[in-house]
Amino acid sequence: MSNVIKFSINLSYERFLSVYQGHAKYVVAKAFDGRNIQFPAEVLKPYLTKAGIYGNFAIHFDKQNKFKTLEKI
Repeated sequence: MSNVIKFSINLSYERFLSVYQGHAKYVVAKAFDGRNIQFPAEVLKPYLTKAGIYGNFAIHFDKQNKFKTLEKI
């Protein structure tokens, strides 16, 4: 069983470049339920387009609140 937190992200391509350049390791987002969540920025790489990363996502954590998976919803 896992914990799921849903959130929206609007991140430009230029802004995400800091991940590739090694300046940013984590992303902080506001969940739909109002919580702030922090997770490794690299998990967003598969969703990067030339426009950036935009959309709604669900992040799954295990019982110890460790990252498991990220899915676009």
